[in-house]
Amino acid sequence: MRSFRTPTRLALVVATALAAVTLAGCSSGSPAADGASTAASGSGQIAVVASTDVWGDIAAQVGGDLVSVTSIIDDPSKDPHEYEADAQNQLALSKAAVVVENGGGYDDFVDTMLSSSKNAGATIVNAATVSGYDLAPTTGAFNEHLWYDFPTVKKVVDQLATSFAAIDPAGAATFTANASTYTTKLDALVASEAELKSSFQGTGAAITEPVPLYLMDAAGLVDETPAEFSEAIEGGTDVAPDVLAQTLALFSAGQVKVLVYNEQTSGPQTDAVLEAARAGNVPVVPVTETLPTGTSYLDWMSGNLAALKSALSQ
Repeated sequence: MRSFRTPTRLALVVATALAAVTLAGCSSGSPAADGASTAASGSGQIAVVASTDVWGDIAAQVGGDLVSVTSIIDDPSKDPHEYEADAQNQLALSKAAVVVENGGGYDDFVDTMLSSSKNAGATIVNAATVSGYDLAPTTGAFNEHLWYDFPTVKKVVDQLATSFAAIDPAGAATFTANASTYTTKLDALVASEAELKSSFQGTGAAITEPVPLYLMDAAGLVDETPAEFSEAIEGGTDVAPDVLAQTLALFSAGQVKVLVYNEQTSGPQTDAVLEAARAGNVPVVPVTETLPTGTSYLDWMSGNLAALKSALSQ
């Protein structure tokens, strides 16, 4: 699957979905905002809608039994950059008390659909905003893959607990306790990154896309990949021949000790990089943008760190 942005196509798809919801909602006697103002699903739980199952899983851990979470992107085969929103997503957003999104340009379709739903009462938890990072850096591009940045995830966890408590004060102690437990587990992941850094700081690494860079930076690895290569792959454009040659040379020249690649992206250039890594006996660590089936966020990230440690130790 090619993982690249197609804004025009996405806009058309979202517009089609919104039109379908408008027709379907004509028989409703109450505005969408009224459904959200109750701050709960039919079971009495707080209704939460997350743009991806990554943020959805985190929200579910903080909210526990007091929340009901719907994740729009809930399958590894779905590409957030090319996601085809539907009427069911729109309906869920119209009734959400809390909406969790990544932000930073990653899942703009959520804002588009939420605006159309006229759910002005929903609380928005935006990871990019919460992160505190400069979203428009003067050099380079903002890396929107914030779920690989544990400090940001901790901030999102705290914001979720605060938001849930504001809606359901009776559950405040539960939300605070859940958030504290979850943060402790995130601290263990941070400690694993620090352990990697102590052993491998300054080690050269290669990527196909910027997806894992927050984690790699925290582990002390140095991304040796030409920026033009990873930017082209992420943007879905062809890599210039000289840039591809520079990237492939990293493996034959021994400049990198590991390749961390987005396995949800495929194409001739990424295939060439994978082949070069294997030919150069450079270990390969696959990563993804969405949760692997049947895996929690914490287990997923723990597995990524373990795989990275194993690769670097070879």
